[in-house]
Amino acid sequence: MTFFPQIIAGSVRLLHLPVGIALLGWQLLCIFLLLLACWRIAWLCFREEYAVWCGVALIAALLRMSAAGTGLYIMDEYLTPRSLSTPGALLAVGDAIEGNYLRAAAWMVLTCAVHPLMAVFAGAFVVLLIVFQRESLTDAAPARAPIAALVAITLPMFPKVTPAYREVLATRSYFFLTNWAWYEWLGLLGPFALLAWMAWLGKQKGLGATHLICKALIAFEAIFFAMALVISMPGHFENLAELQPMRCLHLLYVLMFLVGGGLLGKFVLQDRAWRWALLFIPLCCGMVLAERATFPATPYVEWPWKAARNPWVQAFDWIRTNTPENAYFAMNPTAMQLPGEDEHGFRAIAQRSLLADSVKDSGAVSMFPGLAEEWHEQVNAQRAWNKFQLADFQNLKARYGVDWVVVEQPGVLGLACPYGNSRVRVCRIESETRY
Repeated sequence: MTFFPQIIAGSVRLLHLPVGIALLGWQLLCIFLLLLACWRIAWLCFREEYAVWCGVALIAALLRMSAAGTGLYIMDEYLTPRSLSTPGALLAVGDAIEGNYLRAAAWMVLTCAVHPLMAVFAGAFVVLLIVFQRESLTDAAPARAPIAALVAITLPMFPKVTPAYREVLATRSYFFLTNWAWYEWLGLLGPFALLAWMAWLGKQKGLGATHLICKALIAFEAIFFAMALVISMPGHFENLAELQPMRCLHLLYVLMFLVGGGLLGKFVLQDRAWRWALLFIPLCCGMVLAERATFPATPYVEWPWKAARNPWVQAFDWIRTNTPENAYFAMNPTAMQLPGEDEHGFRAIAQRSLLADSVKDSGAVSMFPGLAEEWHEQVNAQRAWNKFQLADFQNLKARYGVDWVVVEQPGVLGLACPYGNSRVRVCRIESETRY
């Protein structure tokens, strides 16, 4: 449902670059486009250059800020479809504010081609901007009927929740507001008050599009908040959870921090360098420390020309260059959550097939419920992984065709392991010997 892989792969083929360098280049380009789009919107809100740059600088400092309990960051630490869709959405917002609706629509089409789900939220916000621009909220009431009709049409597209799919939903606490912690609720409700204050301030001080953006954001969050509350009702609309309405907070947080940073620059920091240093040095240091705490076994920047130091990545690299392309692997289904693994994806690095895991694959299944039964079966087959012996691995081979495994040290007796390092071993599963 996305052209993201074709775009990235096409650039690799066109430029004849190593994949690692291409990914790093795209990541840097996406960050630049994000900040460029923010810079453009900031100019629509503030006249002072220092206010504009303060808003952009705050976004740059908070790239790894999480949007309440959604599990989404302003910019992921690695290249994803959202890395491209976020700048596209913001560029559409800028065009909508300026009244260039045709160009805004073009950006929305491109955003949808990369990330259809995030394009829904961006499109909804752009529509709200246009409605508020024309100051015809009373005329928007008839739109409720088409919206209700749309819901009625799309509801049958979401099948009933099966026990397997319910297990998938349980792995993603952010799907239902009832699972959110108190501080996540604070991150959800706090923006209402903050945006109301910024909207008032923008109107009182005549700060360009500030009032418009904040007013539209309040309505934007209220709409999807109501949807999330309905979906969170036990036993009623669980099958709509894959819509993830609170993902609206991702766009909201970007715009809220952008406008908030501009206000901070205009009224507090102004053009005083020491004030900027007093805010941004501790803020940036804090974000770096948080990043290091999240991924302690991985370099802050994984330069593509440097050899990996993470033992899991070293094993995955060895697999890519030393095993058959049709090799079928299995490893601990919770490996991505183990200390030191740092959420490195096996398939992306090793470029080999892997039996379903319970961490990353559950996210894919949550968006495609038809995979739930197969996912459930494969994960259950690996449920007691830490107690597996040779016979258990041979059973995986007989049942699924798995012929290689990645196991933690000290390994399992009877497995032939051509590679090992301080943390893991890569082993073949030989056919069961019969007498």
